[in-house]
Amino acid sequence: MSNDATPRLSLPYVAAGQAQKHITVNEALGRLDGLVQLAVQSRSIAAQPASPADGAMHILPGGATGAAWLDKAAGLLARYIDGAWETLTPSAGWLAWIVDEGVALIHDGANWTPLSSTFKALTAARSPFLATVRFEILEQEVTLSGASVATTVAIPNRAVVLGVSTRTSVAITGATSYSCGVSGDAAKFGALLGVAKNASNVGVIGPTAYYADTPVVITAAGGAFTGGKVRVSIQVMRFDPPAAI
Repeated sequence: MSNDATPRLSLPYVAAGQAQKHITVNEALGRLDGLVQLAVQSRSIAAQPASPADGAMHILPGGATGAAWLDKAAGLLARYIDGAWETLTPSAGWLAWIVDEGVALIHDGANWTPLSSTFKALTAARSPFLATVRFEILEQEVTLSGASVATTVAIPNRAVVLGVSTRTSVAITGATSYSCGVSGDAAKFGALLGVAKNASNVGVIGPTAYYADTPVVITAAGGAFTGGKVRVSIQVMRFDPPAAI
């Protein structure tokens, strides 16, 4: 254990005989304020906000820009406090609520994964080598524009897709309907889908395996998208190999 900070949240310790102890205590309280009941404004905003609120928290996406965000690894937490950004490295088990998506995530030690939709089956009796099967729902709300929009959340490599469901969360303009699919098969999960708010579709398919990360594509029909949003939910099974020897 470090003599300078706590092992899990890196809260600074007050040193014996330290002057101005309030500075260290306030730093620790500020970090607790950001990480306990963690609420993140977004995990998709790549441009560093110009005028963030004090205490604002973001999960950095790939390719983030801005003086404090540039070249920072995707998945790090960026927190704005006292006029400056600091980055924090999440650990396995950290939970975060994503405000602009309305979803909860859990960090598995490498990536942020939707919490409410992850089920991990693991039993010693039926899985002596600790291989696992996971049922997951990967979700994103997509803002529509142009002829088509691809999700940044992808069907994972070596996953089996059971279905992809959609709901129009903001009424769509420009197009008269839309399709939900993948590149090369625009209507794989549904066609002629409704543009009115709360129109929905459950695109159930026979279990289909994917061997590369594959975005879901929302394609306009009857004209290009000029506005609107669609919530996309990807229902998949994922598999982990036996544990390392």
